[in-house]
Amino acid sequence: MPWADLIEVVGRFTEGASVEEVLLGLDPTVPRRTLQRWLAALVKAKELIVIGQARARRYLLPHTAQKVQVELIGSVPFSLTADAVAVQKKVSQPLHYRQPVTYRREFLDGYHPNKTHYLPENIRKKLWKLGGSEEGHYPAGTYARQIFHRLLIDLSWNSSRLEGNTYSLLETERLLELGSAAAGKNLKETQMILNHKAAIEFLITSVEEIGVNRYTILNLHTLLSDNLMSDPAASGRLRAISVGISHSTYLPIAIPPVIEECFDLLISKAHAIQDPFEQAFFLMVQIPYLQAFDDVNKRTSRLAANIPLIQHNLCPLSFIDVPEQMYVNGLLGVYELNRIELLRDVFVWAYERSCNLYSTTRKAIGEPDPFRMQYRNAIRQVISEIVRQGWNKSQAVSAIRQHAGDFIPMQDQPRFIEIVERELLSLHEGNIARYQLRPMEYGHWKKSWS
Repeated sequence: MPWADLIEVVGRFTEGASVEEVLLGLDPTVPRRTLQRWLAALVKAKELIVIGQARARRYLLPHTAQKVQVELIGSVPFSLTADAVAVQKKVSQPLHYRQPVTYRREFLDGYHPNKTHYLPENIRKKLWKLGGSEEGHYPAGTYARQIFHRLLIDLSWNSSRLEGNTYSLLETERLLELGSAAAGKNLKETQMILNHKAAIEFLITSVEEIGVNRYTILNLHTLLSDNLMSDPAASGRLRAISVGISHSTYLPIAIPPVIEECFDLLISKAHAIQDPFEQAFFLMVQIPYLQAFDDVNKRTSRLAANIPLIQHNLCPLSFIDVPEQMYVNGLLGVYELNRIELLRDVFVWAYERSCNLYSTTRKAIGEPDPFRMQYRNAIRQVISEIVRQGWNKSQAVSAIRQHAGDFIPMQDQPRFIEIVERELLSLHEGNIARYQLRPMEYGHWKKSWS
């Protein structure tokens, strides 16, 4: 068989092909040992790349190998610990290589508040130092209220983005400020963002009544799932049906009395945790693992994680820049392995990013962002064009996406778009010189922008 045909078969599998998958794609077929010799020869000739060991071994074309290696090892804007890398590798294997598992009650039973710690002491101290504020002695919620507008947009957008929502940051801001839905988006995406707004407002305006308790978590789910559940009565109600997890071998428990019992135990243990960061991360781990609700469990856990932070006047967590797949893989580690290390690395880095934006205790002079430095001319160019053309938010969204598609590598486009949109939202008369804009140009644009 010509090697070109064999390479063509492997190329059909963008995430890599096993020997079995290649065999099925060949016509006519060949003996397995013959195929293995051919594959080994192609690897030696550098026509193919091989990753994984034994049954997990897969073959890829060189130009796709880098992407898959990134997904296996974890190409993220932060360093993963060795334990997190190990989890990432395990959950990145093809589904049929991962062991089917069910809910393990001992994962919850084995956690003892203030004795067991998902976050080691050195991490908790670090987060306290990062997230603390001068408002610590003021009433609960003071800090969150001071940054309410920015938090409302950032958290609504980022939490929705982690669910695959395609609204941009600017489109989210326009929806929340003006009630104007973005063109071309489905109603589910619009409803999801509006629900986040209602849930965040609930957390901040009712801070004296909320807490890590049954009432708050159930009502948080009600607000986040409003008009999104196939059964409207399922909002704020514990699950009574069987559910599955997409792209996972994990099967949640399906016995309503046990779900009820585990939920109450989960809330009791979370309430007893004294450290707010440990409390926040515990909720991010255990709520999705139990799958207490028919749907919207992850969203509920992300906003629930902010309850102890808001109550202690700490910097909130808005999940800025968190890679969606890395977050999903962190949860897969919890679901399938009861391993929290990857999700923990994501949580810690995400909190650091939030503090960089909001914390009143951060350094006035921060470290330069290499990404912004790399694309500084492109960022300046598109922002200057938007202002000089006097474009409104809808026009700006199209222009930014067009510019990114034309001039920015695909893997960098999402972050480029976010940075440009964030810069536009923070543009004022005191920083327009950065984009070589004149006050008259800025004033004209601001009228159409608002």
